[in-house]
Amino acid sequence: MNKTINTQKAPAAIGPYSQGIESGNMLFVSGQIPFVAETMELVSEDVKEQTKQSLENLKVILEEAGYSLKDVVKTTVFIKDMNEFSLINEVYATYFQDNKPARACVEVARLPKDVKVEIDAIAIKK
Repeated sequence: MNKTINTQKAPAAIGPYSQGIESGNMLFVSGQIPFVAETMELVSEDVKEQTKQSLENLKVILEEAGYSLKDVVKTTVFIKDMNEFSLINEVYATYFQDNKPARACVEVARLPKDVKVEIDAIAIKK
């Protein structure tokens, strides 16, 4: 049976989807954009701050479901400008030091609310 995961510590879904879905020992976290949960506003225009906020949002959803960043096995990073790849990696690397999940990173034409980065994840509870 699937379990819907929602927390007020992450931005509310801005469409017909859940923040996360747990199925068995797996958690699928929807793409997180760099909005601050309390205000539902963009954290800043800086790509490093946007990356950090997206990862913080991902982290609180994982924690709400009883997972941690160490349980993440796969992420997808959607970015608006591949020229900012190294800046995004600088921040990303601080969140995944011991556990380096498989990852795809793609440049896209546009992201929701015109943000610069969106990150989703799959985690498995061991």
